[in-house]
Amino acid sequence: MAFRNADMPAMLWAIFAVCVVVELCLAGSDFGLWGTGRWRSLAYQNGGFWIGLLGSWRPNYPLQAVFMFATYAFLHNGIMHLAVNMLTLFVLGRVVVERIGQIRFFSLYILAMVGGGAGFALLSDVPQPMVGASGALFGLAGAIAAWEYVDRTAAEERLWPVFRLVLLLLLLNLVLWWAMDGQLAWETHFGGFVSGWVIAFLVDPRSRSIEN
Repeated sequence: MAFRNADMPAMLWAIFAVCVVVELCLAGSDFGLWGTGRWRSLAYQNGGFWIGLLGSWRPNYPLQAVFMFATYAFLHNGIMHLAVNMLTLFVLGRVVVERIGQIRFFSLYILAMVGGGAGFALLSDVPQPMVGASGALFGLAGAIAAWEYVDRTAAEERLWPVFRLVLLLLLLNLVLWWAMDGQLAWETHFGGFVSGWVIAFLVDPRSRSIEN
């Protein structure tokens, strides 16, 4: 997929800016530069994805159990977590914007974010909060894989590159799960990827016309 121009789409910068501002505020409070040392814990308490809120837990504010399907994706577990996710956002996001434009990209991103939260809610049982943009990012990867599958099928080309991408993502999750002693929200990644794959056919007219 060739890029039409060298400019980074504004929508990517907007998502980047929100995530960076939030993390810088929390990191500054961690080091005592402003606020209190409780800012990060308060942010996680009120913005993280807590499975218990879908059960019997009492929310901190009305509709917290609904809002957390979005707020979790703008919180990160430190600068390194943020840096890896933002680099991935620019790499994958630019490919997606090039294909479907910024408005449809944003729709895909938000729905994949929600799908990632749904995957975590359905498949995980941990009491700790889940944070990070990786659910939405795996949604972008799922969309790219779906389009590659459709394009190659229409052109009667080999599908191995698509299967290779899926295998690489699976391997990445296994490595990260091992490196993080099982503290990886792979359920979010899975939910985001599946959501992105499905939504890809809804937001790209070329995919629908090929499928029909």
